[in-house]
Amino acid sequence: MNNQALPFVPEAITVHLGSPSSNAPNVTVPFIDYIKNVASSEIYPTWPEAALRANIIAQITFALNRVYTEYYRSRGYPFDITNSTAIDQAYVDGRDIFENISQIVDEIFDTYIVRGGGVEPIFALYCNGTTATCEGLSQWGSVELANAGLVPFEILQNYYGANIGLVTDAPVQGISESYPGTPLSFGSSGEPVRSIQVRLNRISKNYPAIPKIPFPDGSFQEATERAVRAFQEIFSLTPDGVVGRATWNAINRIYAGVKNLSDINSEGIPPEDITSFFGDTLEEGETGVGVRELQYLLLFISAFNDRIPPVTIDGIFGPSTAEAVRSLQLFYGLPQTGAVDFQTWQKIYDSYVGILATLPEGYFSPTTEPYGGIPLRPGSEGADVSRIQNYLNYISDTYTEIPKVTVDGVFGPATQAAVLAYQNLFGLETTGIVASSTYNSIADTYRVLREGAQSSGIQYSGDIPMNGQQ
Repeated sequence: MNNQALPFVPEAITVHLGSPSSNAPNVTVPFIDYIKNVASSEIYPTWPEAALRANIIAQITFALNRVYTEYYRSRGYPFDITNSTAIDQAYVDGRDIFENISQIVDEIFDTYIVRGGGVEPIFALYCNGTTATCEGLSQWGSVELANAGLVPFEILQNYYGANIGLVTDAPVQGISESYPGTPLSFGSSGEPVRSIQVRLNRISKNYPAIPKIPFPDGSFQEATERAVRAFQEIFSLTPDGVVGRATWNAINRIYAGVKNLSDINSEGIPPEDITSFFGDTLEEGETGVGVRELQYLLLFISAFNDRIPPVTIDGIFGPSTAEAVRSLQLFYGLPQTGAVDFQTWQKIYDSYVGILATLPEGYFSPTTEPYGGIPLRPGSEGADVSRIQNYLNYISDTYTEIPKVTVDGVFGPATQAAVLAYQNLFGLETTGIVASSTYNSIADTYRVLREGAQSSGIQYSGDIPMNGQQ
């Protein structure tokens, strides 16, 4: 979870030469040299090359899992991994390296294993397969499979499952502590806040006394503070509602625990958990789904506030969108930058939700409900998810390419598959996320199929009432 970003290969790794609590020295070595040492210490250079490559990829993945989950550093240790073979992998400081192993590592040191739709390096457990057996790769068993003609990836699939994949050419960069450096508290904003919000929401499934944060958008408001306080009370931390280093490390440690990230059968981290839907700032020149979401909200607000000029929902942050943003910033007394930081985004979102709350029931259509303002993604729960599941199931009766889903209010893999199928079928960005564009397209299709007409007296443009009346 280093920097809460996509995994990378570290330039260097710090190894504790003993068990975690032992009074042993630490050594920091280039990651590529560390893997060469481990491979030379654990496997034989005379093995078939397919077996060597499969084992080395497993060793790389194991080490990257320790780094990415901050397994030791989140527990207060000043190192990334140990050389204790009881819990980690062998590293013999100063040993000679086998030439053929060195050449293979040079070629594949930036390759690691992922599972299913996850992004993190899996906990690639392995053992020698003779004196010790385990759920993961058997080192001597991999030799038999290589001699039988299996290629490295097939060997890895044999032990870790058919649903694994390989990331190749991963970026290389220095390790930096994921903690942002200063405490997060009420009013803080940015991707570190969103990271904590996502993790607290997942932890709350196991610890329901922690209240859900309904909109993990990177803005530290009352809901986030309540969740942080509840977490701190449960785990015997000072319940001040502030995410300092101790609380940050505890959240990451418990998150890794509830998702079993350091277990071969990890729940995994989907991309949605680590990538912001909007980014830190939206500004002129940008394109994409985040811009479309911004434009939808601005267009809706402009229908009720004549100080905000209407914009076109085209996914392009051009001059007209920048002017609408500046107008909104002027209206609310914010710096008129024309760019959308989290403060501006929060004001846009609050304005949208505030307008929705004042509208009478049935204002838009007796058949569908308006977009709630919160993008639905894997992990989302509640009535909005149930609604979109019902809409998709009704649409799938006509468009059979869209799979049926269970209406349970939980945005799981089946719901994501149905959303992706809908987006692909109707020419939308295939994000798997139900933001304004996808929501309104699904709602419009559902309404047309159910009523056989576009709407009941409302002039729509992207499901926004242009005349402000029913």
